[in-house]
Amino acid sequence: MGAPCGGWCPTERLAEDGVIPARYPVEALAGAGYLKRTRQNVADSDGTLVIVLGPASGGTARTIGFCRTLGRPHLIRDAAVLPVEEAIRQSVAFVQSGRIARLNVAGPRASGAPMPIDRG
Repeated sequence: MGAPCGGWCPTERLAEDGVIPARYPVEALAGAGYLKRTRQNVADSDGTLVIVLGPASGGTARTIGFCRTLGRPHLIRDAAVLPVEEAIRQSVAFVQSGRIARLNVAGPRASGAPMPIDRG
């Protein structure tokens, strides 16, 4: 879509399904696992959009905790109950609030999603 992107990933560019391909412009954070990577992405952003599918758990819940601990703005939207158009409207308003120049986007892993995710 032409938007700049980046951020941190665990050492060795590991993800649950293997090595993150080079086409994704993320940097390996030295000595980091998922938790340290998550915290650094929250710390380096101006705000975090958290997309959940029901109650937050695991790393998604920890992302929300880091937002609160670090005092970072965050918006949590449940894709299982909120109509897509409304979620988009609220997300855009959050980013355009004037405070968010660098957005962190978080949510559950595909393997932990309670419903199938269309990877179309």
